[in-house]
Amino acid sequence: MLRFALPIRFGLATSGSLIAYFLVLSLFDLHTNVFFSLFNGVITGFGIYEAIKYYKLEMGERFTYSAGFTAGLTVGFVATLVFTLFFAIYSAEVNTDFLQNLSTTFFKDFEGFEAIVFFTVAIMGFATTLALTLTFMQLFKTSYNQKKSA
Repeated sequence: MLRFALPIRFGLATSGSLIAYFLVLSLFDLHTNVFFSLFNGVITGFGIYEAIKYYKLEMGERFTYSAGFTAGLTVGFVATLVFTLFFAIYSAEVNTDFLQNLSTTFFKDFEGFEAIVFFTVAIMGFATTLALTLTFMQLFKTSYNQKKSA
């Protein structure tokens, strides 16, 4: 369990950053513009990158591809789950008109829109996590193409 402590901390920090960004957008009434959600990938990517980098420094020679990959996935999945939970609470309790405004913007008379929105937020987070973790691990993996020093 100790090996998951660092990725969970980074995941919580990343989700806090995602929540703060969403709340800042909502202050300016820009949170219904889907274009601004692209920056969520930048925030998530930064959290995953820093977690893998720090994890590699902490592990030293014991760092493996699978350990780094697991750390990156853990960060992204924790951040996605916490942000999706926040998003559900925000849209159901804090700003009850949010999903109604969002649904009239994109869909006309669509029943069950709320569940699709929550599902989409979660799937986007998971897909972003997987793609970014695979990408960043290319930077951190040990290359076998170089000659090992004797």
